[in-house]
Amino acid sequence: MDKKDILAMVDHTLLAQTAGWEEIRQVLDDAMRYGTASACIPAAYVRQAVEYVEGRLPICTVIGFPNGYSTAETKAFEAANAVRDGADEIDMVLNIGFLKEGRDAEVQSEISMVHESCQGRLLKVIIETCLLTDEEKIRACELVTKAGAEYIKTSTGFSSGGATFEDVALLRKHVGPNVKVKAAGGITSFADAERFIELGADRLGTSRLVKLMKQAAE
Repeated sequence: MDKKDILAMVDHTLLAQTAGWEEIRQVLDDAMRYGTASACIPAAYVRQAVEYVEGRLPICTVIGFPNGYSTAETKAFEAANAVRDGADEIDMVLNIGFLKEGRDAEVQSEISMVHESCQGRLLKVIIETCLLTDEEKIRACELVTKAGAEYIKTSTGFSSGGATFEDVALLRKHVGPNVKVKAAGGITSFADAERFIELGADRLGTSRLVKLMKQAAE
């Protein structure tokens, strides 16, 4: 698979707590230069980023991040606020504790509420696979599907592990036909990226692949 095609499936990401505008602007420039699917940045910088890229690049941001334990109402507000600022895509962390407790109706309701607040923008639901059993991952697939979100996403990149080949294959098997899969966290090579795509990933959350392209050009 051509590297350009892989990069077109990447959400070029910078979510470090210390990230400032100069670093974020560099991420935006690199994302536009290498043709990534989007740039994923902190919500506080969305409006500034949207003004900077002037429609040349979709802007993605995160809500309920990275722990997922904000209230559903708080997440819905965050999503609506990001949309007002111009975000094209929203990556939310579901309530992992509720999922593990079997409070499935509340988890589904939360996702639906946030999806409505997205007003037609893409919603990717982060389930943090490294903290779940396979049974919980399958239930998460069912809830994301029923709630109408566009994507299920493996990881925040801020917990004990990132995407694995096994998890991507599992998610692809159990989500509905209208739900796509995003692999995120720990994707460090084009070979791994291609393997995730072969297993069913439609998006990749990473910053490493663009860095590899920049290093190769030096």
